[in-house]
Amino acid sequence: MTSTLYQQIQQFYDASSGLWEQIWGEHMHHGYYGPDGNQKKDRRQAQIDLIEELLTWAQVQHAQDILDVGCGIGGSSLYLAQKYNASAVGITLSPVQASRATERAQAAGLSTRTEFQVADALNMPFADASFDFVWSLESGEHMPDKQKFFQECYRVLKPGGTFLMATWCHRPAMSPNKPLTLDEQKHLEEIYRVYCLPYVISLLEYEAIARHLCFQNIRTADWSKAVAPFWDIVIDSAFNPAAILGLLFSGPTTIQAALSLGLMSRGYQSGLIRFGLLCATK
Repeated sequence: MTSTLYQQIQQFYDASSGLWEQIWGEHMHHGYYGPDGNQKKDRRQAQIDLIEELLTWAQVQHAQDILDVGCGIGGSSLYLAQKYNASAVGITLSPVQASRATERAQAAGLSTRTEFQVADALNMPFADASFDFVWSLESGEHMPDKQKFFQECYRVLKPGGTFLMATWCHRPAMSPNKPLTLDEQKHLEEIYRVYCLPYVISLLEYEAIARHLCFQNIRTADWSKAVAPFWDIVIDSAFNPAAILGLLFSGPTTIQAALSLGLMSRGYQSGLIRFGLLCATK
């Protein structure tokens, strides 16, 4: 990654992760509200449901050595390690997140089976064929080189292993679809600026990358409707006293992100922002 982007992402999550955990808990990702997004449920349960629905969709029956790319404070890593009685390694660009994930593993009695470290997903410090399950939940959007990201995931995956990714995308924009409009491009650029993203691509483009790299059994799905209510619920939660007080002490980047939550909500409503899934095997 470029050093500037690396620093921006690190600083963003160093500053915001504590507040997010305080208000929302350990899972730093969308929730699942049913196939059409109409189910009402506890917000944290919705996040657990997203994990379970992803695993069911990808038909992940078992795992032994798990890699969580973009692990946050260890929510998915610990959940998957417990569910599959497996070992899990989580990587993040944020030292604050890695430290907190380690603390949470100790509290959960999983410190012997989990490890968290600061590492670049485009240059992972792991040997070839180290993991039988590579999990990437909402980290692909941060990658400045999507192909290199997929190359690294493919490299560290064991033969027969499963790669499962869910990531922010934009709508299909290649023929026969219409190109992104100027207003859509400006909308995306605002999201990039606020959430420290280099760019996003369409799910079709991710699928093309996977095919080029010889992934097998590639499957994709668009779950935008299922997760879209998440952002309005986050917006509502930002107006409670604890969140407002926390924001005041969290720094300018976190405040800016909180004030810009509507960018994502409006992006889903217009169809510009998509929640894309891809699973494949090696």
